[in-house]
Amino acid sequence: MKNSEKVLKMLSGFIEMGILTSQDLKKELQNSIKFKKESLVNKFDLVTKEEVVILKKIIEKQQKEINNLKKKISIKKAKKS
Repeated sequence: MKNSEKVLKMLSGFIEMGILTSQDLKKELQNSIKFKKESLVNKFDLVTKEEVVILKKIIEKQQKEINNLKKKISIKKAKKS
């Protein structure tokens, strides 16, 4: 809590002295929030939508192959009977 108060006092002091404009402050806050967001995304190890779509296609292809193999096995069992 005290650290945030110090930062706010320092920023308000800069603004009062004209060293830091409101536009500079806005850009700094946007950059800070963007960096935090990217940091969280990397921390959670999220995947993109494209990766999910590709994995779904792979799973569908494998499921078709499994179903075909099951049919072949059931046909061979039927012939043996």
